[in-house]
Amino acid sequence: MNYTENTIRIPYDKLKSEFFRILISIGFSESKAEKCAEIFTMNSADGVNSHGINRFPRFVKNIVKGYVKPDADPSLLHNIGSLEQWDGNLGPGPLNAAFATERAMLLATENGIGMVALANTNHWMRGGTYGWQAAKKGFVGICWTNTCQNMPAWGASDPRIGNNPFVIAVPYQNEAIVLDFAMSQYSYGKLESLNNEGRKLPYPGGFNKQGEITSDPGEILESWRVLPIGYWKGAGLSLLLDIMATILSGGLSTHQIQSCTSEYSVSQVFIAINLKALHNFPAIDNSIHQIIEDLHKSNQVDATSKIRYPGENVVHIRNENIKNGIPVNTAAWEKIVSM
Repeated sequence: MNYTENTIRIPYDKLKSEFFRILISIGFSESKAEKCAEIFTMNSADGVNSHGINRFPRFVKNIVKGYVKPDADPSLLHNIGSLEQWDGNLGPGPLNAAFATERAMLLATENGIGMVALANTNHWMRGGTYGWQAAKKGFVGICWTNTCQNMPAWGASDPRIGNNPFVIAVPYQNEAIVLDFAMSQYSYGKLESLNNEGRKLPYPGGFNKQGEITSDPGEILESWRVLPIGYWKGAGLSLLLDIMATILSGGLSTHQIQSCTSEYSVSQVFIAINLKALHNFPAIDNSIHQIIEDLHKSNQVDATSKIRYPGENVVHIRNENIKNGIPVNTAAWEKIVSM
């Protein structure tokens, strides 16, 4: 977050209580409102306002429009050993994803590995939430989702594939190493946040309407031509993630999902691996530690910037924000209070 005169700090409990109040008013049960409010608040506490407070009004709007069913629960469609297929019944995306993650861990406890493929669900907000959820309980977590058509294939100008976020999380020293990334160089949430703050991207993130590569998030949001990670490699990975999510869940593919202004009924996959079942489990933490120690020995290009593993800075940000208040944009906070 860019700290400016337009940024204020809101206590964790105060932000959560506002989310809870609004969710109760639009039909959530107390238990579901509590869990959903916690997810949105923690996303903001971890420094991901793009899928926390900034995204919350859109989440509410989709509930009011009927795209998200606050009282819906997932239902089992089919199971075979360690793999299950579930229908999300258009329930709240964060709650469905948290449920699917728990279910995958239960299957992994029984079988060593568990997979839950979820059809007909909604936007899960921040995918890393579910990686942390699994890793904090000692499991490797792997999950991904498809999206609406919001990214062009490599060499194309019109969006036909999704930026399909992908997550890998590994337990490490009572916390986790969590890689959470979209198939676009920057997620649309990040582009929106930087654009609202009047900031440029640190690296080019897409093309403008003239087909020129740009670091201006506003131009990219206008053109809908985000840059795939790794160029053609990211575009290819996006396609395969969509195919896998579709065939494993029996749900909709990217080209079948509704327009991005009302994106819903997406398909997702959640995999958990039970590390405790492995014969080398006692040595795993030390093995990871050695890998991380070697990474930290890298020669830094910028002496002021530390070489970090994915998610390394999250715990520090979280603890600071819970202690001192979560930094949010003043306008975003006023919008929440007025809802």
